[in-house]
Amino acid sequence: MEAGPETGTAPSPMTLLDTIKNTFVPIHREGYPFIAAFGAATLFLGYFSSILFWVGLILTAWCIYFYRDPERVTPVDDRLVVSPADGVISAVGPAVPPRELGLGAGEMTRISVFMNVFSCHINRAPVRGRIMRIEHRPGKFLNAELDKASSENERNGLVIDSPNGTIAAVQIAGLVARRIVCWAEAGGSIGIGERFGLIRFGSRVDVFLPANAVPRVAVGQTAVGGETVLAEFGGAAVAPLVRIS
Repeated sequence: MEAGPETGTAPSPMTLLDTIKNTFVPIHREGYPFIAAFGAATLFLGYFSSILFWVGLILTAWCIYFYRDPERVTPVDDRLVVSPADGVISAVGPAVPPRELGLGAGEMTRISVFMNVFSCHINRAPVRGRIMRIEHRPGKFLNAELDKASSENERNGLVIDSPNGTIAAVQIAGLVARRIVCWAEAGGSIGIGERFGLIRFGSRVDVFLPANAVPRVAVGQTAVGGETVLAEFGGAAVAPLVRIS
């Protein structure tokens, strides 16, 4: 029998370690101190009570789950606006952006994504572009599902100069959330779907869009950060030459 044609080097088989690595979702480094603290408290409480040990173990597992940082496959098309967070669409409609963003007193299209304490809290850029400004404002810690949370709660806003005009992404603290983290810097570039921050624990992200953006989601829909398309612009948008991740 003749040997078959050469097909090149066969790929190496997946090892057990590779399988394990692909099964577990990465944990963001921001969570390491909190996970360690929860774990230490669990061991301490477990010394006095087995019940407290199991309670602490459950809370530690939740903390690990909260700080998960999964990879996402972001659509590469400048006509699209992707969700900045995992959560539920809580509002779609016209709204005036926060005054400190410098976007004027006129209404823009606002799409809000509410994150509960079980959502992945890594925040991602809804579009690519240059970060024109970053503004942080202290405020209250009302339920992030309330409409007035946009103007009264503590928040951090990014204003992005995109191929389709000026777009803003606003991180809003919630009833439980007491800490907004932002790694982006004003003046730098950011890619669509790129991580720029997180909020601890339970919160909301608002996206403010020009009037010519057409929403593609409805209130109550579940969104996946970096993947779900929130809105779309017309055919005049410029297609990217290189994907930024």
